[in-house]
Formats: sequence, C-alpha cells, structure tokens
Amino acid sequence: MSNNFPDPMTVHPIAGYDKEIYVKPTIKNPQIVVGDFTYIADSEFESHVTHLYPWNNDKLIIGKFCQIAAGVEFVMNGANHQMNAVSTFPFYTLQGWDMKAPAKEDLPLKGDTVIGNDVWIGQNAVILPGVHIGDGAIIGASAVVGSDVEPYTIVAGNPAKPVRKRFDDELIGMLLKWRWWDKPVEEINKLIPILTNSDLDSVKSQIKELIL
Repeated sequence: MSNNFPDPMTVHPIAGYDKEIYVKPTIKNPQIVVGDFTYIADSEFESHVTHLYPWNNDKLIIGKFCQIAAGVEFVMNGANHQMNAVSTFPFYTLQGWDMKAPAKEDLPLKGDTVIGNDVWIGQNAVILPGVHIGDGAIIGASAVVGSDVEPYTIVAGNPAKPVRKRFDDELIGMLLKWRWWDKPVEEINKLIPILTNSDLDSVKSQIKELIL
C-alpha cells in the first residue's frame, strides 16, 4: 500500500500547502458533522459557520467528498430575528434591556442545514439556515442559497435559482442509487476512470453493470 493512500483524517492532503484541508479531522463543535474527504480551500473551517448557537439545537451536516471554495459562509439559525412583532431588534441578546428570549415558535427557526455528497460550493457562496442541498449539486460563485437544491442541479445567483440539471434523469437516478461515495477507499480508487470519464453514455453502461 502506498504511503500516499487517501486518509480522511489527514488535515493537509496537499504536501507543503496549508490553504486546503480535509474538514472532518479539524471539527471541534458537536453541532457540525462532516463526512470523509470533504475539503475547504482555507486553513480552517469553523469560522465559515456563523451564528451557530447551542440553544437553537441546529446542526450543519455535510456529506462526503464535498468541495468548498474560499469565502463560503454557512449562516445558521442564530442569525434569524423575530419577525412576527413590530420590531425585529433583538433586545434580549443585549445588556440592559428588559426582555426575555422569545419563545422558539416566535423565531423563524428552519432546522438543520444539510449538504449532500460530492457537492461543489463555489467561492463566496452563502448557504442560509435550514437549506438542504442534494448530492452532486453545484453552487455557483457568490450564490445566496435560501431554498433547497435538487441533486445534480447547478444553481447560481442571488437568490440562487436552478440553471440546469447536470445530467439526464436516467443518469441522475443511477448515480443516486450507486452512491459511489459510500464505497471503500480501495474501491473508489479503482472507480476513478468512471468518475472522471466525460463520455456519459459509456459511464451509464458501466454504472448499469455495477448496480445490477
């Protein structure tokens, strides 16, 4: 076995370069869950997750093999203010104001933020609270994602809107069934010729044999 065999607990997967890290081995906050081999183009990750407070009980859950560019921000539920009253000012968070914290049902809490597997998030994109992004999706640079994104769909803009599906429905269905990211590392290494092949008809026929 090569000394360079992929290890998801390696922090710096590029020798001598500290501006790209595998995220999983660096996580300390229990409200952040990240899968194997997901990386960010930065020397650390948790500062990219903002307004994540323990009293909201929300989580950021990111799958395997995601590619997160520099400047990406995951905005969590703690950023939300009460919107069903006359003022949105959060008096209860600041010293000296006579206000108790509002009931949770009075806050626009949207639950966990969930990112699938093999998702590419472009530079300076912002992912808003409670968003679910499907496997294989691509988020354009500087996009602001406030609603769910279907698997293998490209979105861009502010607010982010679908641009197109990456593949036809048949191939998307096959990929979601195949779930290559859940295979053992040794097997994924052998699958790289399929995963990087731009001849999609050939890819379909090869995957079809593997999932039968």
